[in-house]
Amino acid sequence: MTQTMSLAPLTVDANLGAALRRAERPNRLRALALALPALLFLLVTFAAPIGIFLTTAVSNPEVRDVLPQTIVALDDWDGRTTPGEDVYVALAADLARAKENNTAAALGKRLNYESAGMRSRIMSVVRHLGNFRERPLAPQFAKLDPVWASPDLWAILKRNADPVTPYYLLTAMEFGQDASGSIVKVPQDQAVFIGILGRTLWIAGLVTFATLLLGFPTAYVISLAPARIAGFLLLMVLLPLWTSLLVRTTAWVVLLQTDGIINQMLLALGLTTEKLQLMLTRFGTVTAMTHIQLPFTILPILSVMKSIPEGQMRAARSLGAPPFFAFWRVYAPQTLPGVAAGCLMTFILSLGYYITPALVGGPRDQMMSNFIATYINRDLNWGMAAALACVLLVMTLSIYLLFLRLVGAERIKLG
Repeated sequence: MTQTMSLAPLTVDANLGAALRRAERPNRLRALALALPALLFLLVTFAAPIGIFLTTAVSNPEVRDVLPQTIVALDDWDGRTTPGEDVYVALAADLARAKENNTAAALGKRLNYESAGMRSRIMSVVRHLGNFRERPLAPQFAKLDPVWASPDLWAILKRNADPVTPYYLLTAMEFGQDASGSIVKVPQDQAVFIGILGRTLWIAGLVTFATLLLGFPTAYVISLAPARIAGFLLLMVLLPLWTSLLVRTTAWVVLLQTDGIINQMLLALGLTTEKLQLMLTRFGTVTAMTHIQLPFTILPILSVMKSIPEGQMRAARSLGAPPFFAFWRVYAPQTLPGVAAGCLMTFILSLGYYITPALVGGPRDQMMSNFIATYINRDLNWGMAAALACVLLVMTLSIYLLFLRLVGAERIKLG
């Protein structure tokens, strides 16, 4: 009897909860319907294009589309010896069709990523196809280039028969595949991307530290200033956001160049006897990025400082706490959510910087985004650009999730 009575309240609570959920369901559906157009817009214009772009990091259609007969002929090849005559015949037929379709150059370009000189070998065979009138074809291929008799070359062709390839992602992580398909570390003289990623993280970290060093006291002064002065100071903070990023970066080019305003002022004040090299340096890059990112650090901190009651510091002082101790132990800990949000926003935005390092920085200051742009605009290597973008995206998400793990999402205040 007692057990039945104790279960009754639980049953009533469960029924009440189910009734409440049913009652709230129309409100949730209406809210979803209102947000649906915006969600679809983001999906079509943002998520889908990025997703399609990132798939090129593993897409590998060139060999499969241009050399279908060769792929079939290589199915029975043992991978250790020179292929049989049927493979050469299939390759000649595929390249003859590629010549008609103007797809041989794209094939050669793709294979050239994995083996230097493959594009010239492919185009050489295409040009001499008219001379291949008699069999066997294998000696005629070897006469054009002895590499056509090497199992390593045919291993590359067979490995790229799959529509998906790990080549771009492995290269972005400084790995590769040998003739057997095993993953190996690339030679030291070709290992560049991990260093570029480290440089990107380091510059983003320097910019975040510099903006915090300048932004925290600025936000503190604005939070304590009278309303009219605080409004003017806040306007000065927001003013750079109303100016184009390219214009602000170009302004720093004018300031930092050898005959620029900064060097002229240093010489006029007698602080230096010769003009300093400020352009195309790490200092110039970090300085320009700090100026651009400073509002993104100040605003979250300021929003939190505005919510802290002014009487807390006076109460701490009245209880005998010295000014610095009261600030450090009472006031500063309450600003941590704003500091966390500002630093996180600045760091993540700095990871993707492209224009400022390109215009102000030197060759050793180019970040990951600069190399992504180079692969897209100059080399037309979308696969490598997408692979580097994937690495940068994974790194950014990892840092963000680690940050949430350490700080907690509930403590981050964006304003």
